[in-house]
Amino acid sequence: MYTQERTAMANLVVGGPVAVNSYDNAIVAALVENRPVMLVHAFNGGFLRPVDLKESVHDKGVKLATTLDPDTKEAKGHLWYVTPGGFFGQRPLYFLESAAGQVTPKPVDPAGTAAGRGDDGTPKPQRRRISVHQDAPKAATADTVQLGLPDKVGDKWRGRNGAPEDTQLWVVTVTPWGGITFVPITHPDAILGFKDHAVTPENEVRLTYNWGGDFTGTIINTFYPRLPNEWNVPYHHVFT
Repeated sequence: MYTQERTAMANLVVGGPVAVNSYDNAIVAALVENRPVMLVHAFNGGFLRPVDLKESVHDKGVKLATTLDPDTKEAKGHLWYVTPGGFFGQRPLYFLESAAGQVTPKPVDPAGTAAGRGDDGTPKPQRRRISVHQDAPKAATADTVQLGLPDKVGDKWRGRNGAPEDTQLWVVTVTPWGGITFVPITHPDAILGFKDHAVTPENEVRLTYNWGGDFTGTIINTFYPRLPNEWNVPYHHVFT
């Protein structure tokens, strides 16, 4: 009954062969409207948040939290932007950017040149992005994920061939069960998951081997985007 009620939205296919459905308003908001969402885990209902919320910290990772404390909410540590970043073949690529620690650059004078200016002429905000270790997921002795600006993360989290962004670009795939998964373009045989494949409170996010072999991964690697007003509402009952 549930699947029969879902009507496909015309001409909207994101990251793969699965169409985004009209009721998946949070997926549309994240991928098309670039609105911040909570990335809620499919298995235990926790959400992704930076290990450190401060804007000055660029050498820490991301963790799965199961309680939304006031400090995290105040700092917007529970919100993420899935920002367009180009294409990989015909697949759109995205940055995973934290709303915590966001910095708005100062406007420049009209005669100056500022990269990354928005449509309204003001500089786009700088947000810390999830970076992938060059040797992931086999780098077992080091964290495989860092959250920071491209020029602030460690050398092994910067792009090869002089491109700082390639370690921060993700294939975002909508799964048949209404969630999304994240696959880094630098490691297409891996997927955004958790240390030891264990989905536990306060567990650390890692890049893990994608045993599923495709871009949808397994339920352990699936997240449901939720708009902030949908927190604590079961994902399969959110019909707006």
